[in-house]
Amino acid sequence: MKRTKLPLLAVMLCYCLCFKARAQEYKEHITKEFNVSKDAAARVLLIYNITGFIKIEGYAGDKVLMEIDETITADDAKNVEIGKKEVKLGFDQKQDSLVAYIAEPYDSRPRRGWYYNDERREAEYRYRFDYTIKVPYSMNLHIGTVNNGFITVNNVNGSMHITNVNAGIKLTNVKGTTYARTVNGDVTVEYADNPSEASSYSTINGNINVSYKAGLAADVQFKSLHGNLYTDFENITTGHETATVKKDNNGNDNIYRLNKINAVRFGSGGKTFKFETLNGNVYIKKQS
Repeated sequence: MKRTKLPLLAVMLCYCLCFKARAQEYKEHITKEFNVSKDAAARVLLIYNITGFIKIEGYAGDKVLMEIDETITADDAKNVEIGKKEVKLGFDQKQDSLVAYIAEPYDSRPRRGWYYNDERREAEYRYRFDYTIKVPYSMNLHIGTVNNGFITVNNVNGSMHITNVNAGIKLTNVKGTTYARTVNGDVTVEYADNPSEASSYSTINGNINVSYKAGLAADVQFKSLHGNLYTDFENITTGHETATVKKDNNGNDNIYRLNKINAVRFGSGGKTFKFETLNGNVYIKKQS
């Protein structure tokens, strides 16, 4: 059989046509500003995202400042144009709350059925919203995303209800009561002050790393199928067996390794902190 060589020009033309057939993209930057009363501690910001990251920073102001990057992609320009017409954000501000959500083509708010099939045609485009937000220090947060988006919160004192699915959660220099849950990713929290109320942290596939201030007094509930709880706090007691002690890699501080224990008391005990992971470890660290 005779082999036929494809001319270089034809190869380049084929490459260009394939490249041209790749996804088309549309981007838009959206800026929103919302006034918040002086009593921000009595207000909550709720964000119901589906695809994209959420970054929140606390600051000494009385407004919620949103910078949102919208991206729509499709296999061709026609479907990008359809996406531009159909995809819409929604904002709902009340006296005690501010809600940002995807209004169309599906409502992303809870119990609105955005993830179920319905009679509408399947969209032939994809969209994402990346949020960068500044909030008053004391504002409360109830935020979540699902795909392709890390959630980070810095310098916020209010309570936090944070959920993700396919990425991690990182909370830094925070103080409030915390609920942090993801499925695929790590949960990392560093407190400026230990939370005064019960808090919980969970992931299915990932580690949980939480740093508390010295003098922690709490009752910890721990659950994991394929993981352990590690801590460098010293004043602890366990409900089911004695913790084993080992040195760190430098031979300095004691590291307590706790296996198959579901109840651990730190200091004199008190508020309940719940930790749960399926495939991962829990690290409770004492800040220096």
